[in-house]
Amino acid sequence: MKVERVEAIRVAYPEPNDHGTTRHLCLVKLTSDDGATGWGEAVTVTEDATAAVAKLVEGIAGTVLGADPLHHEAVWHRLKDRAWWYGHGGGMASFAVSAIDIALWDLKGKLLGCSVLDLLGGPVHARLPAIACSHAFHVEIAEMCDEAAAWMADGYAGIKIGFGKPGPARLGFEHDRDVAYVAAMRAMMGDTKAFMIDVGPAAQWDVATAVKRARAFDEYEVDWIEEPLGPWDPAGYAALRDKTDTRIAYGEREWTVAGYDAILRTGTCDVVGADPGRAEGITGFKKVTDRVEAHGRQANSHAWSSAIVSAASLAVSFSSPAVRVFELKPLPNPMQHELVERPLGQQAGWMLPPAGPGLGIDVLEDAVARYRY
Repeated sequence: MKVERVEAIRVAYPEPNDHGTTRHLCLVKLTSDDGATGWGEAVTVTEDATAAVAKLVEGIAGTVLGADPLHHEAVWHRLKDRAWWYGHGGGMASFAVSAIDIALWDLKGKLLGCSVLDLLGGPVHARLPAIACSHAFHVEIAEMCDEAAAWMADGYAGIKIGFGKPGPARLGFEHDRDVAYVAAMRAMMGDTKAFMIDVGPAAQWDVATAVKRARAFDEYEVDWIEEPLGPWDPAGYAALRDKTDTRIAYGEREWTVAGYDAILRTGTCDVVGADPGRAEGITGFKKVTDRVEAHGRQANSHAWSSAIVSAASLAVSFSSPAVRVFELKPLPNPMQHELVERPLGQQAGWMLPPAGPGLGIDVLEDAVARYRY
């Protein structure tokens, strides 16, 4: 068995969960000499990054061509050695490694007739709580709560809402409005549902603002606040940790295992986010969750992209004791619900272990062609 073809595919689609913004992705399709295929993805988001990563994938394809897909770990190290020239600390190089690595795992599972979760050692959870992860879209707080209530009616075990996102919601910018929103959401959800806040770059706070917000939110039992000070601020996060009780989450904008090791050494991160579509694939993500487990912290997958990354995230999440929830986009979208034959979904508020060979998804080539450019 060997990899015979490596193809980088650029796609673009409107994302309802991101206020209709056009998002771009670089998909990778590997084909073996017996015709089996494996699919991977880099969560590139923008057109320019997608074009660059597609070129990098084509450039390092020679590292993969002729390789035995069963030797994915060896290939991952060769990819890292080759990609060093493009970016030692991550960046576009890690995007390319991520997409190829996910596709290798998918291909390996299909060739062996077993799931990626089986290849990772099997599930350590019988099920995981499903969290609806989206943005707020309305001016009025009551409308935002009504929309979230509709998501909860579908059975989700909790909600994570992005602040500082496109659209008229204007969350993350005014203290009183943010507190009123959090209070209204908690009243709508009740005391038993999880509630998380993700502070986007447009609303990034300084330490004093983050402390004031977190203390105000304490009354409403916010499970964690994500990236309130951005991706990397060790001194700021240490000060925030000393002055508040709310758990702090960050990490999804890291690239390499070394980058995650640096975060863990600070002791300031309670929930470490990672995305296999940028953090060097399933191989990289699994190494990160092992380290998070060793540090006694929680790991969380940033699975906010296509069904390919969601499936990869789900497999690693079920293999790791450090992962405790799984996030899904609540609004139907092309890369989740058109890209694959059987879209991933929650059942009465729970995610069940993935099954089927490889990633357990069947990518529909006509959907790829529809959004390809």
